[in-house]
Order: sequence, then C-alpha cells, then structure tokens
Amino acid sequence: MSGTLNKVMLIGHLGDEVKMHYFDDKNCVGRFPLATNETYTNKTTNERITNTEWHNIVVRNKAAEICEKYLSKGDKVYIEGRIKTRKWTDDKGMERYSTEIQCTDFTFLTNKNEQQQGQPPVTNQPAQPQQPAQNSVVPEAEDDDLPF
Repeated sequence: MSGTLNKVMLIGHLGDEVKMHYFDDKNCVGRFPLATNETYTNKTTNERITNTEWHNIVVRNKAAEICEKYLSKGDKVYIEGRIKTRKWTDDKGMERYSTEIQCTDFTFLTNKNEQQQGQPPVTNQPAQPQQPAQNSVVPEAEDDDLPF
C-alpha cells in the first residue's frame, strides 16, 4: 500500500471552555483542551493508576461556533480529525512546536441529565448533534439556531 493515513479518534472531557478567534466576517477558529484517560492496575502493588493525556483541539468556522455554543468545561465529546504540527519562533528566537488535532467531525456525548447533576443546566442543549465533515455542504439554518 503506497498511501498514508492521518486520522485521530478521541473520546474525552473538555479541560476548559472553547476559546474563539475571529479573523474576518466569516472565518473563525475555536480551540480547547481535551483530556483522555488511561487506567490500569499495577500488578505488583494492586494500585489503580490513571494517566491523563491532554490534546489541543482546533475546530473551524461554523463547527467552532457550534462547539462554543453547546460545549462547556467537563463535557464529554467524541472528536475525529487529523494531527497537525505547527512550528514558529517565539519572542526569544527559539523554535517552538505545537501538536494539534484539526477536528473534522464531532459528537456531543454529555446529555442534559449528566450536566444538571454537576453544573447549572444549559438550555436547548441537544443530546448528540452530529456535525458533518468540514468539506461537506451545510444547509443554511432557517429561523431556529439549532445545529442540526
């Protein structure tokens, strides 16, 4: 096989609110950290060990606006996308790298009942809206502001 594949699938919890950056009248980027956990039992001590891995998620345009509106810190979400490493020079002239997950698809996994136990309720929160891939055509919403 001569082709390559860059695909990431994650299920985790938001570590912070979605931070939006607007570039012009129609382009924006949303960024948020996503935590995934690996839990195992140490065979020698029978101690339960949990390792948390943090991922920088980047979502664009309409999908970013939907994430900002419906996701909040602690929410569980399924993310699909690809790994992208950016390189830049900081203020001190040092080369810096950042590895991000460029989100192409997502599904909200936290339902209203789970949210109401730990946080104040969020009105009009859908249980599991599905966002189409970024390259697909999204029909314009009519009078309501629901993402599906």
